[in-house]
Amino acid sequence: MPRTLIDRTVREKIVVVGVLFPGMRAAELERQLDELSLLVDTAGADVVARVMQRRDAPDAATFLGSGKVAELREVCLALDADTVVFEDALSPAQQRNLEKILGRTAIDRTAVILDIFAQNARSPEGKAQVELALLAYRLPRLRRAGGSLSQQAGRIGTRGPGETQLEVDRRRLVQRIHRIRAELREIDRTRGVQRQGRERGRHREVTLVGYTNAGKSSLLNALTDAGVEVEDRLFVTLDPRTRQRQLPGGETVLITDTVGFISNLPHQLVEAFMSTLKSVQLADLLVHVVDASSDEAENQITAVRDVLTRIEAAHVPELLVFNKSDLAPERSRQLVARHPGSVAVCALTGEGLDGVIIAIAEQLRVTDRVVTLRLPLDRGDLVARAHREGEVLETTTTDDAVVLRVALDAVGASHFAAWRAT
Repeated sequence: MPRTLIDRTVREKIVVVGVLFPGMRAAELERQLDELSLLVDTAGADVVARVMQRRDAPDAATFLGSGKVAELREVCLALDADTVVFEDALSPAQQRNLEKILGRTAIDRTAVILDIFAQNARSPEGKAQVELALLAYRLPRLRRAGGSLSQQAGRIGTRGPGETQLEVDRRRLVQRIHRIRAELREIDRTRGVQRQGRERGRHREVTLVGYTNAGKSSLLNALTDAGVEVEDRLFVTLDPRTRQRQLPGGETVLITDTVGFISNLPHQLVEAFMSTLKSVQLADLLVHVVDASSDEAENQITAVRDVLTRIEAAHVPELLVFNKSDLAPERSRQLVARHPGSVAVCALTGEGLDGVIIAIAEQLRVTDRVVTLRLPLDRGDLVARAHREGEVLETTTTDDAVVLRVALDAVGASHFAAWRAT
């Protein structure tokens, strides 16, 4: 596992930088910098200053204008700052130029998010996904380490037009990236086999999605007694966790907690976590958890839906659940009124949990069809299966059969095609 991007042996002093471009409101930039400051704190550093500039377009060499870079340097010197973090993505050349002028590390929002992911990776798959994202981020930045990476080896047997050290380092990174991708493809194949087994058992799949720290893990615990780790920090959950839950009609569903989303989610992370995010693409229902206590609830809904579009999961049915309703009851009521079909809940106290369960069941039944099954009296296994795969609405026993009216999805209905009553 490569080292992370921020040294956490001491609390680093960070200056955050944002640029206001045409068409962007100052309040929006302030919100982004607030979120960046929270990310920096989560990574283990302290924000000591905030620098903003209004520009028509980024400067190709330093992102900021020369005068603003000089001002930024004075701020860093005055506060003895260790690192400068930009809200916008920096090119490798911009990073290199800024570090020469500022005399200290310059990184962007992507680097901070990658650092947080590196801290929180626990499982072998999570560590592999984070390493892949880190390597993809670092590969084009190899040159910024200095001249030592571009010197040809001068030992006996190495003289001549051989590879430069930079080329060797780049080749090793590319090879490592290929190996990690192969490992993740193998994990994805294993997941595919497991998913086929679940489809044969026909448990419906519900996936929790939402902005980071919206309370998805807390809701999973409330719904399933999962007992997973819950902290008031960003990106605590990287590895998917799946638990079973029985709905009021008797059918069993699988509920999966996933990695939290954030605005401007780095493309390296989206690519690296695609095997994990497949649970989102293939779900029967997405439970979109929103922090109702946040002033940015609507913006966070938009950011999550943007990510769902990027990972080709926008077509999956969605249930909006406004969590932490106890912290902002009036705003929760307004959000529910603004989004018909949504529900409010407090996952920690359980208030409103029954409404969430009922809403999940109703959403899953939207595509169900009611069929009448005529099952032999001695086939109790089929009766039990009907209860597992759908909602039994009515049961009648005759001299030679058990007659059930059952709400089933298309797959479940096909399983009972031979016992359909004519």
